[in-house]
Amino acid sequence: MWNSFLLPPFTPLYLLFFLLHHLICTVSVESSSPYTPINQILLNCGSSGNSTALDGRTWVGDANSKFLPLEQSLNNHASLTRIAARQSPTAAQVPFATARISLSTFTYDFPVTAGQKFIRLYFYPASYSDFDRSKALFSVKAGLFILLSNFNASLTADADGDPGDTIFREYCVNIEEDQRLNITFTPSPTVSDSYAFINGIEIFSMPPNLYYTPADNQGFSFVGQHNLYSIKNSTALETVYRFNVGGRSISPTEDTGMFRGWSQDDKYLKEYDVFFLPLNDTINLSFTTVPAYAAPEYVYRTARTLGNDTDINLSYNLTWEFPVDSGFYYFIRLHFCEFQPEIVWSGDRRFRIFIANQTAEKDADVIRWSGGNGVPVYKDYAVAMFAKERDKKVNLYIAIGAEPRRWMTSYQDAIINGIEIFKVSDPSNGNLAGPNPDPILVTPPTIEPPKQSTNSKNSRRTTIFVAVGGVTGLILASVLGFLIFRTAKKEKNSFSTDWTTWWGPFSLSTTKSTKTCRSSLSVALSRRIYCAVESQIQDNQEVEESQGLRPY
Repeated sequence: MWNSFLLPPFTPLYLLFFLLHHLICTVSVESSSPYTPINQILLNCGSSGNSTALDGRTWVGDANSKFLPLEQSLNNHASLTRIAARQSPTAAQVPFATARISLSTFTYDFPVTAGQKFIRLYFYPASYSDFDRSKALFSVKAGLFILLSNFNASLTADADGDPGDTIFREYCVNIEEDQRLNITFTPSPTVSDSYAFINGIEIFSMPPNLYYTPADNQGFSFVGQHNLYSIKNSTALETVYRFNVGGRSISPTEDTGMFRGWSQDDKYLKEYDVFFLPLNDTINLSFTTVPAYAAPEYVYRTARTLGNDTDINLSYNLTWEFPVDSGFYYFIRLHFCEFQPEIVWSGDRRFRIFIANQTAEKDADVIRWSGGNGVPVYKDYAVAMFAKERDKKVNLYIAIGAEPRRWMTSYQDAIINGIEIFKVSDPSNGNLAGPNPDPILVTPPTIEPPKQSTNSKNSRRTTIFVAVGGVTGLILASVLGFLIFRTAKKEKNSFSTDWTTWWGPFSLSTTKSTKTCRSSLSVALSRRIYCAVESQIQDNQEVEESQGLRPY
């Protein structure tokens, strides 16, 4: 669980202070950003004119502008601009309120400089007028790279577990000299009335070789392999995860000029004992090993460690679990910075790093990598994630653990500050597209049988009692009638002297006399009548009990 903090009451004065503080921090971050992109394009698809987003950035509409897409219409199906029929309560108006939609292929042509670029795509899979959200099935290409294939936007939004209704994708591509950046949207040819849509597009330059391997560099560690791995310019990347480990989320405006978002990592923690979240917001960081734009300073001021109990630290590994698409190579960047004052020399804190259940580092030492305390550094790794079965998703585990040999380190602990994970395009066809998620199975609601009311039960019980009583009475009447007929035949002129008649076991008196005149019926006949009645009553009781009624 993420640590909870006591928050001050949200008075108007506090809110004003908070907004002013956020504004000042945002302006100061933007004004002092270590990197300024050469290309910055924010396209609000389906709209005209300029629009200002919540973060203060200005988006340009594609309607009647130089960014109007090129059409490859079939049957005169030109692309259209549409407004979502229902606005998401969690989605910003810009760029999610409007969309460019088409039943045919359309292409955006962006004039950009040569170099490596971020491509960011924004989708809001709502129902637009004349377009049902379930029919949004399409592919997206950037040059020769396949970013999305038969992409089912509504299914993806419903299955991603995110409470928001929007979809965001970020990619990295390299543009050669005299090459234009073309992004093409193509509806699925196999589904009738399928259409493609897009709400917003960002194009941002990035510093040379931020994620791509320089030509004079042999590469970095390939986990589980003896050879090295490198990210060449002929490769495209998809950002899968980017985390500020142990700290708060960092908004794109707080990034180093490239508008990357950094999320919290606690959702993906798989194995941990106690949360240890060291923080040093006063240390002066020295970017002598990696450039200052590698990650925001806040990433290097917060971290996760195992803790200060050696015995506990040796009993577990701090582990994250990341679901990723199967069948791809992944590029992983881990960010480190030793800012705790007791960690000064190489060997003070040595630990181990595990990726995909394999040992990536047996002797990780941040001070040795960076050169000193307060000096940020990152380490790159590659790993293959191919499932033996045809699973759409596999779990990529990243873990850090203490050095088990006490004499090898001063502190048997481990530390990490940030994690970035990228999917690498297939070198054979440039594909980055993963499969659509499985449809969510909706369990039909369980229909309980209607409960009988008390009146209904009483009515049923009354009906049964009346029926049983009627049958019993009929039997008794028949038996008694037969006996009376036999008695009358034997004693034709015999009457009781007090005008009292004895009918079997029942005494019916017509006078106030206390005398009782016994009939001449034999005891045997009386017993037969009593046994018959008792047997019938027992049968009636069994019927009532079998129907859930309590016999009287």
